[in-house]
Amino acid sequence: MVQEAAVTSTSQTEQYIRLAFDRKLSKLHKLRLENKVDNTTPSLNFEFTKGYVTGQGVYRADSEAVEGCEAPCKGSGCEWPRLCKCLEYAAINEEALRREDEQRYLAYKQAKQDGEIPDTADMPKRFPYHVAKDDFKPQTLVSFYREERFPIYECNPNCKCGRGCKSRVVQKGRKVPLTIFKTPNRGWGVCCDEDLIQGEFIDTYLGEIITNQEADRREQAGSKDKQSYLYSLDKFVNEDDLTTDNCYVVDGQYMGGPTRFINHCCEPNCRQYTVSYDKNNPRIYDIAFFAVANIPAGTELTFDYQDKDELEEDVAVRQREAAQRNPANAGKQPCNCGAVKCRGFLWE
Repeated sequence: MVQEAAVTSTSQTEQYIRLAFDRKLSKLHKLRLENKVDNTTPSLNFEFTKGYVTGQGVYRADSEAVEGCEAPCKGSGCEWPRLCKCLEYAAINEEALRREDEQRYLAYKQAKQDGEIPDTADMPKRFPYHVAKDDFKPQTLVSFYREERFPIYECNPNCKCGRGCKSRVVQKGRKVPLTIFKTPNRGWGVCCDEDLIQGEFIDTYLGEIITNQEADRREQAGSKDKQSYLYSLDKFVNEDDLTTDNCYVVDGQYMGGPTRFINHCCEPNCRQYTVSYDKNNPRIYDIAFFAVANIPAGTELTFDYQDKDELEEDVAVRQREAAQRNPANAGKQPCNCGAVKCRGFLWE
């Protein structure tokens, strides 16, 4: 191999690397690579996967053990969420409360205030998606979930409502065509080859599910400037004895999907949301990316790595300028997102 490398031109080597990466891309549908900046290719030390890969020490129940609903809407979907058992822990729909729900709702609010997990069975829940009247248009996330960030619960393969159920969006996988492309100043990025509408599902964040202890070990073993692709599954910490020390972590550095290449922006056009098909498992769920604005085809997709609430423009500018003047931030990685509300640094 050393002798072969010595007699192979740089351009030939770059072509071989590109072909090898294209073969990896071919494992997934509607995904391509584009580079109009230089002749580089993403690392070949990365494998595309179609789902989570379970690491050592991680337990995941068999899919047959996942509790499903009983098709309260007679096979047409679970848009009547008061009856759908998969939405047992979903956000309550206050607008649909009946007189007989009032006492239970007051008890529910008191239990939440006391830090308890209230019983919400048989109470009206918020359905997560708009039901498209046109079969050729995508279902989109309703504004309540898009803005409030409550966990989204979908039906699962063990439900009797069937694959036509309007609750099943994320679990059906990515439908939109994506391109991994080289940016001028931020490495690799991702764009969509067609227009996206606000609330449209894009894809999930995939990788190896590992224990928190293994995640700490990998971070300590890496160099100081090494990029981190770790994503803690800590949405349900403090529920069912789940803590930051025993929750699982998704590592997308060496295996995953195209969302691993999405860049940060302090004013993102996408956000990540918790989506579960197994209401009784707070340890493993999907991290799903949805468009939070209408995104024209070819626009770079971005999300906020720190997942912060957006600030007013004048407040964001003042905070950025103060952070840049602060000597304590010397040496921190600058943020190159270019947004008006940019915080100045990638990590605080």
